[in-house]
Amino acid sequence: MRTRDALDAATVESLLAAAVAAPSIHNTQPWRFGLDVHHQVLEVRSAPQRTLPLTDPLHRAQYLSVGAAVFNLRLAALHLGRRPEVRLLPDPYEPGLLATVRLTGSVDAEDQPADPGLYEAIARRHTSRMPFTGRPVPEPIVAEMTAAAHAAGARLHVPDIAGTRRLLRPTAAAEARNHAHRDRTAETLTWITAPGRDSSYGIPVTALGPPDAAGRMPMRDFTGPLRAVRRPALWFERHVQLGLLWTAHDRREDWLRAGQALQYVLLTATAHGLRTSLLHQAMEWPDLRAATALPRHKRCHPHVLIRFGYGPDGAVTPRAPGLSAAAGAGPRITTGRVSP
Repeated sequence: MRTRDALDAATVESLLAAAVAAPSIHNTQPWRFGLDVHHQVLEVRSAPQRTLPLTDPLHRAQYLSVGAAVFNLRLAALHLGRRPEVRLLPDPYEPGLLATVRLTGSVDAEDQPADPGLYEAIARRHTSRMPFTGRPVPEPIVAEMTAAAHAAGARLHVPDIAGTRRLLRPTAAAEARNHAHRDRTAETLTWITAPGRDSSYGIPVTALGPPDAAGRMPMRDFTGPLRAVRRPALWFERHVQLGLLWTAHDRREDWLRAGQALQYVLLTATAHGLRTSLLHQAMEWPDLRAATALPRHKRCHPHVLIRFGYGPDGAVTPRAPGLSAAAGAGPRITTGRVSP
């Protein structure tokens, strides 16, 4: 049944602009959007051509990225006064269809997010690979971030100093493995864009961060053998503040939920003036991913480490236009289904 207010081009553009602002591994933006205007449904599909076969062979990181985009879609719909009904993996016969978002009607007070500043945070959120100040984040803010993950179907564990060191060890080991793996290094370099290159995907060299002069913080080295573009080392915060995002199960649906939880946490942090970056290296090696699991939880499946704190804003990375991601030939809205 059609809702009272039909989707127009401006509404769809606003929805998709929010969706593509989500973070994705190496800024691959591994999503495609289909639009069924008659039924007020946005389809979110995987983009097989924008995957990382070596870094992400199971596509778990891709699902996290798509889940983050779905969360942004939900927020944008509510901001526009539309109630979003989300279904994950709605069709077992279409494995590439990861989610649908149906706009079922107008919102009321119960549908509004607890923090109206989350939508505004979508545009302000950028990954910051720079050193943070080390100023402790107040416990109420950390509690909000933890509650956000829980509300989206995941968990956020914020460890003490000893627990942080435990989590950084497998991350550092994974970074060393990645650096020594020639093919993985080459795969990463394909997503680094040189200055002046016109690209809607990947990470510009200007958005890369420096290594830690003390060697404590295992930030990802995207440059590999290209030492000429590597930034000079800087001193990172001595006491790192981390959150481990995990779920109790490890199915495709859990990966999508974890992605929504990730974005909820990141936007909550951004709304409070925090900067964030992601440490994903350990999750790319099965044994090291297992090493990051919480010892006292038998069903802890880790997905990513979130580094958070106060510091400089992150550099802007490019995004493909939302409508072009929905209709490969351009911003065309029809009464049928549009897909690339």
